[in-house]
Amino acid sequence: MLTERDTAQAAELLAAKKLFIFDMDGTIYLGGIPFDFAVSFINKLRASGRRVLFFTNNASHSPAFYLKKLTKLGFEPSPEEICTSGNVTAAFLTRKRAGKCVYLLGTPELHEQFCEAGVDLVNQPDGTCDGRKADIVVTSFDTTLDYKKLTDACDFIRYGAEYLCTHPDFNCPTETGFIPDSGAIAACVTASTGVLPTYFGKPYPETVEMISEITGEEKSDMLIFGDRLYTDIATGKKHGITAALVLTGETKMADVDAATDDEKPDVLLDSLASADKLIFG
Repeated sequence: MLTERDTAQAAELLAAKKLFIFDMDGTIYLGGIPFDFAVSFINKLRASGRRVLFFTNNASHSPAFYLKKLTKLGFEPSPEEICTSGNVTAAFLTRKRAGKCVYLLGTPELHEQFCEAGVDLVNQPDGTCDGRKADIVVTSFDTTLDYKKLTDACDFIRYGAEYLCTHPDFNCPTETGFIPDSGAIAACVTASTGVLPTYFGKPYPETVEMISEITGEEKSDMLIFGDRLYTDIATGKKHGITAALVLTGETKMADVDAATDDEKPDVLLDSLASADKLIFG
């Protein structure tokens, strides 16, 4: 594992990459507060001819929401630079589970995104169902969660529905602390039903496949920045993508120290300001 003190080696590793993948929450902003150094760094990357992709596991919002948010925060993204675990899950459903009926425990934005992708949903955002049996249950980070939604999801799984989850993150970082995320909701469903979900998003292979598909870049030319060992860094370690951990979000130095060598990032940085200094001086 390199750190920013390994100046020459870390700079050479980072500077050689063509596609820079950025986690969002905890990496380039917290809640609605951007890291100014992240805005500057990303602008420099584009100006130098390098490519940028924003990928978040947070499927509670749509790519259109993130386009608006990132624009407001000063990151100046194009629509092609944004992807979420919701995109990955919807693509799996339409390509590998075509014709199946899906019960979605998610926000109204995720419902709309799934419908636009052609996923056949048996329920509406208000919790009403049309009476059909669900073949598949998908749970996600649902900030509109209520007990009926949770009960319906568990009932369909008990009746034999396949169980999928958009992403495994347990907590979502905000400017005031952490709030329960998709993985925490999935843990509740598993505790009630005894069924573990199949996860999407980072660090799972469908996500890497989608990134490769939409960018056309080789994995050896990619670098992922993130604040979580078990999602962002694991994406790199499991799939041959260089992984850089920043300590601006969920992961603390004690977590890195406790991790095995296979779980540690290729590069450890205090923040994206350190990456900026290593590449651009």
